[in-house]
Amino acid sequence: MSEFWLISAPGDKENLQALERMHTVTSKSNLSYNTKFTIPEFKVGTLDSLVGLSDELGKLDAFAESLIKRMAQSVVEVMEDAKGKVQENLLANGGRSLERAPLLPADLTSFVTHFEWDMAKYPVKQPLVSVVDTLAKQLAQIETDLKSRTAAYNTLKTNLENLEKKSMGNLFTRTLSDIVSKDDFVLDSEYLITLLVIVPKPSYSQWQKTYESLSDMVVPRSTKLIAEDNEGGLFTVTLFRKVIDDFKTKAKENKFTVREFYYDENEVKREREEMTRLLSDKKQQYQTSCVALKKGSSTFPDHRVKVTPLGNPDRPAAGQTDRERESEGEGEGPLLRWLKVNFSEAFIAWIHIKGLRVFVESVLRYGLPVNFQAVLLQPHKKSSTKRLREVLNSVFRHLDQVAAASILDASVEIPGLQLSNQDYFPYVYFHIDLSLFD
Repeated sequence: MSEFWLISAPGDKENLQALERMHTVTSKSNLSYNTKFTIPEFKVGTLDSLVGLSDELGKLDAFAESLIKRMAQSVVEVMEDAKGKVQENLLANGGRSLERAPLLPADLTSFVTHFEWDMAKYPVKQPLVSVVDTLAKQLAQIETDLKSRTAAYNTLKTNLENLEKKSMGNLFTRTLSDIVSKDDFVLDSEYLITLLVIVPKPSYSQWQKTYESLSDMVVPRSTKLIAEDNEGGLFTVTLFRKVIDDFKTKAKENKFTVREFYYDENEVKREREEMTRLLSDKKQQYQTSCVALKKGSSTFPDHRVKVTPLGNPDRPAAGQTDRERESEGEGEGPLLRWLKVNFSEAFIAWIHIKGLRVFVESVLRYGLPVNFQAVLLQPHKKSSTKRLREVLNSVFRHLDQVAAASILDASVEIPGLQLSNQDYFPYVYFHIDLSLFD
């Protein structure tokens, strides 16, 4: 299970023995895997000062958990077709920081079960409120950066999607810039113009027989089939500008559709360059690997309608995606690298916050001087949690008889307690859930 229970009990002889009893029972009954959770001793002022700090840590805990879930989801979105490898990229100490050498990567469960306080980042000699402030600022900065980076990524995705939509569909709706070429048109003529006409496949023969007579001033033998899809073909035809309207009317009467397209070399070049630039930016800045691009992605699906250009063997088919024409390459983009490094930083900060919550709550519950033992329990399976809770209640009921009774009887009220009975136990308790995807 990816669920952990972080508890604490007073550190006197009686309660240390109680912890041993708990460990023995839970181990023999195969209820949970238990490890000590070491929390250093911080400078503590008055107990009253810890009350406000406890509330602040509760809010910071919720914020940190929300942040790492959002970052995990961002990794899913960026990795696209490599989603099966998302979990192995969500590590603690698993990325390279610009400020220091990389640490050995650890999966999240291993990091929690082998937790060690980072004395360099969160010095215990500082006042407790300063440590909390450091954590809050660190997480706030990560969130700010996450918002700006994901906003840029989403803008790029939207622009690419809009361009790709223009490259999908049939000959009536899709862009023609990747189908036609300059050689298909009569350009820069004062009198002549080349039109594009979509002809249903069953009507190819009729088109060939009648296009010259659909209007006066149609250039003989000027038609050419340059592309086709499942339904029809795209033909060129050259005629005098003065008869355009008449030709369109007669073509429509014969179920031939004149596609409104006038070749502009600069516009075609601009559209092609824009698609190439966006694909290149995405691959270089965000994509995990060119392999995902070559295979197509859920975000940018391959063109569903294959349009085959004819008469020019060097012209790429529109059914072949731009991704497939991209040069191969490997490597992670800056966004994924940033997400991995900062997910690790946020996750580590979150577990430190859990430790601080245990420390503050234990001092408030058990008093000064500081003397408690924290233990991390990992329930073996969901069905064992009820029995595990009963064991803990039996072992530690002497710490708070009222709380112990309230677990068995929800009607028992605990004076002065703002939490519901199900959130309060005779021992200090906090929950850690590593299920990051809802």
